[in-house]
Amino acid sequence: MTTRGYFAIGVERISKSMNLGNLMRSAYGFGASFVFTVNADSRAFEAKSDTSKAAEHLPAYHWTSVEEMQLPRHCRLVGVELLDEAVDLPSFRHPTRAAYVLGPERGSLSDEVLARCDYVVKIPTAFCINVAMAGAIVMYDRVRSLGRFAPRPLTEGGAPPLPDHEHGRPRSRTAGR
Repeated sequence: MTTRGYFAIGVERISKSMNLGNLMRSAYGFGASFVFTVNADSRAFEAKSDTSKAAEHLPAYHWTSVEEMQLPRHCRLVGVELLDEAVDLPSFRHPTRAAYVLGPERGSLSDEVLARCDYVVKIPTAFCINVAMAGAIVMYDRVRSLGRFAPRPLTEGGAPPLPDHEHGRPRSRTAGR
């Protein structure tokens, strides 16, 4: 699952510890560089659902406001929200360096967060889904689209895995001139 760049995932105004724990576990499993919260309810930090102990292996940043949020230089903030003007996730090219932010369990991303977003994507569903599930879908789509996988076959079933990459001999850009 190696790809160039990095990604993070976070939630604004999350209140349920089970959702934060599930999101952190998925982030750890998909290879996130860090997780974050913005203006989270203190009850969300009582996470007991994470059997992978992601909090021990994955940096977590907890910002009390949007203004306090500090992302790495050149990191693109990608909002995940069910808005008409948002880009459908299957049609989105993920930035090499990205932080994805989801809205709370019962609500939407705030106008302040949306104003900071470089992009806003939506998962093409008929209605909003669980925040931890939405995060897992976004991370899967990133890994699937930026990772090195065999193309999907034209018929049902699976394709054989790609062979390991072999480096050729060095090339000179000036050779042959």
